[in-house]
Amino acid sequence: MLEVAALDAWYGRARVLYGVSLAVGAGECVALVGRNGAGKSTTMKAIMGLLARRRGRVAFRGADISTLPPYRIARLGLGWVPEDRRIFTGLSVRENLAVARQPARAGAPTWREDKVYALFPNLAAMPERAGGRMSGGEQQMLTVARTLMGNPYLVLLDEPSEGVAPLIVEEMARMIVALKREGVSILLSEQNLHFARLVADRAVVLEKGEVKFVGTMDALMGDEALLRTHLGL
Repeated sequence: MLEVAALDAWYGRARVLYGVSLAVGAGECVALVGRNGAGKSTTMKAIMGLLARRRGRVAFRGADISTLPPYRIARLGLGWVPEDRRIFTGLSVRENLAVARQPARAGAPTWREDKVYALFPNLAAMPERAGGRMSGGEQQMLTVARTLMGNPYLVLLDEPSEGVAPLIVEEMARMIVALKREGVSILLSEQNLHFARLVADRAVVLEKGEVKFVGTMDALMGDEALLRTHLGL
């Protein structure tokens, strides 16, 4: 579904990614884990074409998207849930969902408002509430729901458990498992290793913009030296 090869990226003159390579299969959740500043969010932004200076190859469903602008990448069915949410605070839940709607895609689940509400019952209870009047956890749910309205094949999910209540974290874990059942692929950026272990099939460990490990979650959790050296556990 997604192949990233030798991805480098810069913020201005500062290089932040060094030859990052990873892959996500159909219906698979791959967790991108690492400390703060490891390059997880930057990797997602580079995949989405949001960094002005990057090099390497990014292929989505077999097509090279390395040089495409973000809006064209999104129209191909690659969704992005940013860490800072970016909902439309002056629009209602229903309006936030409506502006993100894209046509159905062959081979991808089709998401309608009622189906999104079934996945997020909290949102179903507040369809007319303005985004700016929602809690952080509710806004996080809305950000994911809005992305799903684009009927993506794959979702880049950036730090969904950060700064939200434990009950919302549980909802997010349940949501990721449900998306996998639907056949949606997920690249998850996550510092919470317990959360990642609940939902991910494989892990990619990043440190200072470099890949230090690729393998199953079980293999990662069983490697005490790796956890101590690169994740501080």
